[in-house]
Amino acid sequence: MSIFARDDMDMDDMPMGDEDWPKTNRAYAKGYWYFIAASVALFLVIRTINFAINWSRVRKSKSHSVQVPTKPTNRFTQSWATLTALCREMSYPQLYIPIRGLSWMTPPPMGRIFIILIYWAVVAYMMAKDVVIDDINYFERIGYRNAWVAVTQLPLLYLLASRANVIALITGTSYERLNWLHRWVARTMFVSVTCHGWFFWTEWVRGDMVEIELSMMRMVRYGIGAWGVLLWMVVSSFKPFRSMAYEFFVIQHVITAVVFLWAVYRHVPDSAKYNVWFAVASICFDRAFRLGLLFWQNIKLRPNRTCCEGGQWIGHLTKLSPIGESITVLTIKDVHFKWSPGQHLYLWLPRMALFEVHPYTIASAHPVPETCICNSIQLVVRSHSGFSKRLNKFARKLEASGKKQTLTALVVGPYGNPPRWDIFETLVFISASTGASYTLPVLENVLKSTAKSCIKRVDFLLAAKQGEEISFYHERLHDAIEEAKSVGVELSVHIAVTGEGQAEPTATPSFPESSASSANHEKKIIDGETQAPANIEIAGVVQPLMDQSPSRVPSTSSDSHIHHLTSRPDVAGFIKAAVEVTGGETGVVVCGGQSLVAKVRTSVAKLSDERAVHKGTGAQGIYLHVEEYCF
Repeated sequence: MSIFARDDMDMDDMPMGDEDWPKTNRAYAKGYWYFIAASVALFLVIRTINFAINWSRVRKSKSHSVQVPTKPTNRFTQSWATLTALCREMSYPQLYIPIRGLSWMTPPPMGRIFIILIYWAVVAYMMAKDVVIDDINYFERIGYRNAWVAVTQLPLLYLLASRANVIALITGTSYERLNWLHRWVARTMFVSVTCHGWFFWTEWVRGDMVEIELSMMRMVRYGIGAWGVLLWMVVSSFKPFRSMAYEFFVIQHVITAVVFLWAVYRHVPDSAKYNVWFAVASICFDRAFRLGLLFWQNIKLRPNRTCCEGGQWIGHLTKLSPIGESITVLTIKDVHFKWSPGQHLYLWLPRMALFEVHPYTIASAHPVPETCICNSIQLVVRSHSGFSKRLNKFARKLEASGKKQTLTALVVGPYGNPPRWDIFETLVFISASTGASYTLPVLENVLKSTAKSCIKRVDFLLAAKQGEEISFYHERLHDAIEEAKSVGVELSVHIAVTGEGQAEPTATPSFPESSASSANHEKKIIDGETQAPANIEIAGVVQPLMDQSPSRVPSTSSDSHIHHLTSRPDVAGFIKAAVEVTGGETGVVVCGGQSLVAKVRTSVAKLSDERAVHKGTGAQGIYLHVEEYCF
């Protein structure tokens, strides 16, 4: 006899003769959300404690009697700092697979691996607890339990995919920093769905009921369809497939997500449909929020037409400035919202791509000068393929023809919740190519802030293969150096051009060994030669690349403000040199590709362990913030 009596049979209506099983399955479903709520609450507690400590640091920085406000001052803050340092050392390291074509298999950093393992342990416990009993209902019991485990994860899956994300809001992070967890929840859900279906299918095969189930039970067909859609979503979300055609991936992913919800709704009984409705509510709220933001930021009932280039009723006038074939700078004018350095927005250029919206980091920390309309922002788009490549080609075509290099853009944002930067004594910025679109605005904002902060020193490293990739940032870095002098912040800037646009090869420079305090850091020893103070260092010089062709860069330089490198920099040495002259906590910020990010993660963890941070040696903490290039 079929295990189903009708299409709408409840997942708890099991022919087991045990009335406690329906309550047990529902209890595990509730327990799952108690676990999620407790996890979110834990991160909220951590956020609250850190907020209080950070507030205390800034308050102390206003007092001239406290020389190092970022040091712990009592037993609680010292214990908290030690616990934080231990967690950082365990969570930062990441193994990178440098094999060409297999780098996408690089595992997550250890912190994410720990979270995944804990999540798996909870789900595995729910899947197997008290169901492995060798009796007549063995397959049904496990099948039904896994059905509840699978459908219970559905709301979390869609919640983590939303930009208007309540979990991100509570924990103080941002939706894009939870996207990795969204993918792993989907993979975990696929395993539980597969177990659910496999155990029922096995029982049908043993009872020779497969044809009967498929022909008579529509919910079975919907269930198999939902499993197939989920399989496609999981496989297509792996990095190689996402990277092949990212625009296509996004479109099909949205469509299949809706189809999957519909198939699940038709498959599950009424008693479990609330999970589907929670997911639907999450989607509807997110889309309504985005739509409202789109209208609010791009439709102006009273546009300002008094400025030289005027305002627009719909969208924003956007100037395109190509920098060679690899970079396009977009200046978006007359935006009427505020943003913080490190945030990003979604860009829609209907003339270029009617159905494509792409996220880009805001490359300006404050209104851009000399753009007619004061409140303008800039985006730096590096050409890869698809939209970014077409955009650069279009901009170069307009430039060559002498036509007006403007388009109408619609924007949605800003998104992101970057950390507080004024709570560190030393900041270390490491970026690759257009990664400076993230790090440079943060640097500019730190230097232009009028509020009192703990910052005394900043080290900035920018690496690129081509000279044209850093030309957009070069003059702004000079301005930052002058600004740093005026506010009393010691700023050291290093630029490494490792490919086209570099001078003759030189010996790989090593970063200076540090002394006990930043006061003794005025002279550097690089390749055995005494160098000038940090903001006027020269080694392996390269001509400023603002107006130079990459193939015609001379090997001498009149640039005496930025330390130029012509070979791959020693990232670990760069971080160590900055940390060892710091009396308080150091904040390390990296924005780049997977290999650079993994290197920085591992270097920071190793350095923290070697220095025995907050373990009685006097060495102070090292915080790491990562922004990674990824699709």
